[in-house]
Amino acid sequence: MAASPTPRPKLPEAPGNPAAAALAGLQLPLPLAVAYSGGADSTVLLLAAARRWPGQVQAIHVHHGLQEAADAFEAHCRSTCADLGIPLQVRHVHAGHAPGESPEEMARVARYQALANGAREAGLQAVLLAQHADDQVETLLLALSRGAGLPGLAAMPPVFQREGMVFVRPLLLLSAQAIRAWLGEQGIAFVEDPSNADTAFTRNRIRHVLLPALEECFPQYRETFARSSRHAAQAQELLETVAEEDLARMGGTPAITALQRLPRARQGNALRHWLRKAHAASASAAQLEELLDQVADCTTRGHRIRIKVGAGFVQRQGERLQYEAGPAA
Repeated sequence: MAASPTPRPKLPEAPGNPAAAALAGLQLPLPLAVAYSGGADSTVLLLAAARRWPGQVQAIHVHHGLQEAADAFEAHCRSTCADLGIPLQVRHVHAGHAPGESPEEMARVARYQALANGAREAGLQAVLLAQHADDQVETLLLALSRGAGLPGLAAMPPVFQREGMVFVRPLLLLSAQAIRAWLGEQGIAFVEDPSNADTAFTRNRIRHVLLPALEECFPQYRETFARSSRHAAQAQELLETVAEEDLARMGGTPAITALQRLPRARQGNALRHWLRKAHAASASAAQLEELLDQVADCTTRGHRIRIKVGAGFVQRQGERLQYEAGPAA
């Protein structure tokens, strides 16, 4: 006699999950993954996604190994997913960084690579990320503190592609307070990352010092800041369209004479777009101004242009600009 199949664990009812409304209207390619750290935000998202798309959701946990609690985080995720009957994939990464590189940025890059690879290997079509409204405000304030342009002020997009995978942030209008309040009411366990309390990190200082002050002075700041970020994103999209049209008229790469016919701001827009899209390079404000000055002064065949940008150089090759990256530079 054949053994009876093991019954699938039933998800808790847990009514009122604030993430459920955010997912209700989404039409996403299935099956999909939730980036599950074990923290409050990803816990709420995982529970809501598993109810929204039964049997179509998996969890991916990225183990960075950057702190002593990492093994405990993994154990919690394994236990929770086993209890809920949600398939879990654990990806171990080693996010080393070179001198001068940000360890946080390198960890972020490694995390996205791990999530994309894990989802692709499991045949999944998208990855849900649990960043929320407070994370969006923190990102915007960080961008302002660095004098960022429109791409920075646009903060985090709700949908984007990276490493060949679709990533979706459905909780960008949901506050951290609403998430934690609901988990507390339901008695649902989650892990606390001890590094989140370390105010040596700028993002944590914003979270613990600036956000409470904003809450007191401007109670609607999450909504208004999000609106400003959306405006910035729309403006940036328009600028990218203009840059693509300008470069297309030049044959795809910057032509010096054609650039000189454009207003200076439009020249800068085309050059930034070309560097970012074609070469994954980002010019600082000073580098771009120097490059624009050199383009303006380039009136003779012998005028030489060679300016450091990112890991390489922008230089003149005949009547065009080219980017030479890496060791060859």
